[in-house]
Amino acid sequence: MKFSALSFLAFAATASAFTLPSSKLSPAFGQMRPGMRVQSNTHLDAVVGVVGATGAVGKEVVGCLEKRDFPVDKLRIFGSARSAGSVVKTKFGDVEVELFDQSAAAECDVCFLAVSGDFALEHARAISKSCIVIDNSSAFRYEPDVPLVIPEINGKACKGKNLIANPNCTTAIGLMGLSPLMKKFGAKRVLMSTYQASSGAGQEGMDELKAGTIQVTSGEKEVADHKHFAHPLPFNVIPHIDKFQENGYTKEEMKVTWETRKICDMPDDFPVSCTAVRIPTFRAHSETIVLETEQKVDVKVAQDLLASSPGVKLVDDVQNTESPQYPMPLTATGQYDVEVGRVRRSEAFGDYGLEFFVSGDQLLRGAALNAVLVAEECVKNGDL
Repeated sequence: MKFSALSFLAFAATASAFTLPSSKLSPAFGQMRPGMRVQSNTHLDAVVGVVGATGAVGKEVVGCLEKRDFPVDKLRIFGSARSAGSVVKTKFGDVEVELFDQSAAAECDVCFLAVSGDFALEHARAISKSCIVIDNSSAFRYEPDVPLVIPEINGKACKGKNLIANPNCTTAIGLMGLSPLMKKFGAKRVLMSTYQASSGAGQEGMDELKAGTIQVTSGEKEVADHKHFAHPLPFNVIPHIDKFQENGYTKEEMKVTWETRKICDMPDDFPVSCTAVRIPTFRAHSETIVLETEQKVDVKVAQDLLASSPGVKLVDDVQNTESPQYPMPLTATGQYDVEVGRVRRSEAFGDYGLEFFVSGDQLLRGAALNAVLVAEECVKNGDL
C-alpha cells in the first residue's frame, strides 16, 4: 500500500511538470492576418484583459496567450481586493493586478472571464457592450443569443458576437474526437462515460485527494476524511459530479447532453447520454465514447481522419506488446491536443457504431486553451 501511495504522488509530480509540445492546432500568431489592426510587424494594438488570472484557469489563460504568441499590445489583469496590487510576471512584462472594475474591463479589446457564473451574470453583458468577452463559466452557455464555441467545430458562430461562452471541460474534450467522426459517418446517438480528475473540483479537490491518500497509506486512517467530495476519493471512484437532477442524471452529465446538441447544431431531442465519474487523479479527464452512426463505419478511415484532425492526437497502437499505446491522463496532462485511441467497431451497434477513448487536459483544452482559440478566431474573422 505504501508503494502505491509513492507511485500515486510521483505521478502527480510528473504530470505537473509536463511542458507543452507543438501540436496540430491552428498556427500561433507569428504572422500577419487579414483584418489585423497593425501596431508593428507582428502585433495588433490589442488590449487584453483577464479577470481571475490568479486562479487555476486564469493562470493557464495567460500561459496560453504567451505560448500561442497571441498579439497582445497590453495585458491587464483584474482580481479581487486580496490580489489587487500584486505583480504577475508575464512574457508581456510585469503586470500589476488591478482591482476589478466593470468600466476598466470594458476598456479592453477582448476580456477573458475565469470567474464564477454569478460574477459573470453580474458583469459580462455590461462589459460586452464595448469589448469582446469570452466567458469560461456556465452562466451563458444555454442562452440562445450567446454562441457556445469550440473553434475547430463551430468557430464561425463567433462572428459578430461580443459575448461568447466556453463549453464545459468534459464536453470540449469529448467533442474534439467525436465531431470529426459524426461529420464523416453521421450520428444516431452518443453514449459517454467520463473519468474526471480531482482538479475538476478546483484546488480544494486536489488537496483533499493528496491529504486523504497520505492518511490511508501512512496507516493513520483506514478510510480518508472527506469534505469537498460526497465520499472519500482516495482508492475510490465516485459516480457523482454536481447536483442530481429530477431525471436521475447529475447536472454535469446533462451539461454534456445540452452542450453537445448546441455546439453540433443538433435537434433538442437528439439522444446523448452521459455518466460522469470522479477518479483519484490530479489532472486531465478521460472519456469512453460510443457513437451509433448513420453510415457503415471503417475503423482505418476513422483513425486516419482523427490523425489529421486539428487539436487531436491519435494514440492508438494496442498491438505493441512491449508498450501498447492509448490515451491516458498521465500523457495528456499539459498537452494542447486531445489524445484519442482504442478506436474500434462497436459490438453493440455492429457496422454502424464506433467506440473510442479520449484523454485531455481539462484546464487547457477544456478551458483556457479553448478560450484563447476563440479569441484567435475573432482575430481571423476581423472582429478583433
